[in-house]
Amino acid sequence: MLRSKEIMTAAFALVTALGIGYVMQKSETAHRYYGSSGDPIPLSQMPILDDGGPANEMLDVQEITLTSAEMMTGFTLPVADTQVVTIAAPASVLEEPVVPEAAVEPACDIVADARPVAAAMVNLTLSAPCLPNERITVHHNGMIFTETTSRSGTLDLRVPALAQEAVFILAFANGDGAVAQTTVEELQDYDRVVLQWAGDTGFQIHAREFGADYGTAGHIWDGAPGDILATISGESGVMIRYGDVTAAEPLLAEVYSFPKGFNTRDGSIALSVESEVTEANCGLEVEAQTLEIAPDGQVKTQNLTLAVPDCDAKGSFLVLNNLLADLKVAGM
Repeated sequence: MLRSKEIMTAAFALVTALGIGYVMQKSETAHRYYGSSGDPIPLSQMPILDDGGPANEMLDVQEITLTSAEMMTGFTLPVADTQVVTIAAPASVLEEPVVPEAAVEPACDIVADARPVAAAMVNLTLSAPCLPNERITVHHNGMIFTETTSRSGTLDLRVPALAQEAVFILAFANGDGAVAQTTVEELQDYDRVVLQWAGDTGFQIHAREFGADYGTAGHIWDGAPGDILATISGESGVMIRYGDVTAAEPLLAEVYSFPKGFNTRDGSIALSVESEVTEANCGLEVEAQTLEIAPDGQVKTQNLTLAVPDCDAKGSFLVLNNLLADLKVAGM
């Protein structure tokens, strides 16, 4: 019996050794010659052996006979009869393992919301989880500009209302979108004008309040836009620019607002549309559109086409004084 165990142990050791050699041949040597994909590596890419020649010789193993029951000693292991016995196992009393549910896909609903805030503005928000970092176009009563959603597919803006019953349409390039609306009672207390255009045209609104000269207090423009808190208190107007200039073919808009309902001074506000001659627009024909809210609440629009001088005039400004009507305001 002991002799039988020794022979079986020796047989197992031999098979194990051969198996290890086979695995090493398959895992290390084969990986060197065939790569991880299993396809032969070209000769030019073979690893170089110490003698400088290409490693293109596989280990030559021949005339090996694997025996499981019959060994060199001539001893033959007894072959046992095989019998399959089926028994009934008792029911398990252990709890079934909890299988984690598949990850839930993020909701693809697009939801927009609008609510009125100070200075006749609207807090406009959008949630579109499946559309992160996407160009989106905002439409409101003739005003139009493009923005880009955040990495989580959201948008959060404060947009000047152009109608008391303010409706906002937010549209993606793929046709998806949402609509939001709210009522802005304060709009009647503000004068408001809009200039909008596409691309890098150099357009600007300049508002010179109560006789202010360029570059002085009361000259409101993109370079000195004013303060929204001063507008809420009735001290001065404010200029806000909308649109993501980094988006492809961006639509941009500037809005000037003046608090006529809280103003304490009499006088006028001179409004002009100007365009700086730059490398981006020199020698081109550029277009823009103005929007003005009439006393009856209707929006008046005007289209503008402007031929920009050649690039020799870079740094100069083209001034259009009559495109926007000056604002006449009376103190409370």
